[in-house]
Amino acid sequence: MADMSRQQKKEELFRLLAGITDPEDIAALLDDMCTVKEVENMAERLYTAKLLLEGCTYNQVMAQADISSATLSRVSRCVQHGKGYSRLLKGE
Repeated sequence: MADMSRQQKKEELFRLLAGITDPEDIAALLDDMCTVKEVENMAERLYTAKLLLEGCTYNQVMAQADISSATLSRVSRCVQHGKGYSRLLKGE
């Protein structure tokens, strides 16, 4: 197999994820690819993004989510200016 660039490797991952329709298959893949903590962190970021999109304040999010203020700030920036959270969670 020819050497792949980092971008090509990422695109291959994205294509694989886009083709999985069964949540159990996604869970199995994430279990193989990530640590338990990495999956928990991704889930917490998604939950945080949902809270922000629902209009919760930083204080409300901090009370409900297990997330640092630095990560909350990053998720908030992504919700406001990013490419994924708003479009995918709002169905835009």
